[in-house]
Amino acid sequence: MRITKYEHACFVASIADKKLIVDPGSFTVPLPDTNNVVAVVVTHEHADHWTPEHLQRILTNSPDVKFFGPAGVAAAATDFEFTVVTDGQKVVLDPFTLEFFGENHAVIHSSFPVVDNVGVLINDTVFYPGDSFTQGPPSVELLAVPASAPWLKIGEVMDYVLEAKPKRSFPVHEMVNSVIGNGMANARIQATTEQGGGEFFPLAPGESIEV
Repeated sequence: MRITKYEHACFVASIADKKLIVDPGSFTVPLPDTNNVVAVVVTHEHADHWTPEHLQRILTNSPDVKFFGPAGVAAAATDFEFTVVTDGQKVVLDPFTLEFFGENHAVIHSSFPVVDNVGVLINDTVFYPGDSFTQGPPSVELLAVPASAPWLKIGEVMDYVLEAKPKRSFPVHEMVNSVIGNGMANARIQATTEQGGGEFFPLAPGESIEV
C-alpha cells in the first residue's frame, strides 16, 4: 500500500489502481487524480478536513465512491450520502479494511463546541487520529501525526508519539505553520519517534511512502 501525503490533513492510500482519500479539506489543493476512488473518510466536520467542492469532484470522477464519517460530518455534508461510523466499528471495502477509533475532537477552548471526530486505522497498518490524541493500536506500522493546530501544543504531540511508539511516522495538519515552524515540529516528532525505536519521514505534499 502506498500512502501519498497532500496539503494539511489530506492523504491518499493506494493499492494497485484503487484509492482511499482521507480528509480532503480547504487547505488542500485539488487532488491530481480522483479516479478509482473506493472510499473517502472525513474524520470531522471542520472545513479544513472536507469541502463540498472536493467531495463533488471525487464523486464526479468516481461515482461509486463511499463516504464515511461521524454523525457531525453526515449532518454537515447533507448533499452527500455519508455512512456514519463510530468508535470500534470496522468496514471492509475491498481492498481496504477500515477500523474507527475515538469519539471527540480535541478541545480548542471552552467557548468552542466539541464536535465528533473519529480516527481511522487502514489495513491494520496506518493510523490517523484526526484532530485528537486518540491512540490506535500499539506500535502501529505508520502513524500520521498532527503537527500543529489551535488545539495542540508540541509537548502534547511529543507525549502522544512517545505513547504510540510507531514504527514509522509522518506529519499532517501542518499548513497553519510557517516553514520554520514546520521544521521545529518535525524535529520534535522525529526525536520522539526515534526514542520509541521508529523512523520519521518528513513527507511534503506529493511525496509517498510504501507500507
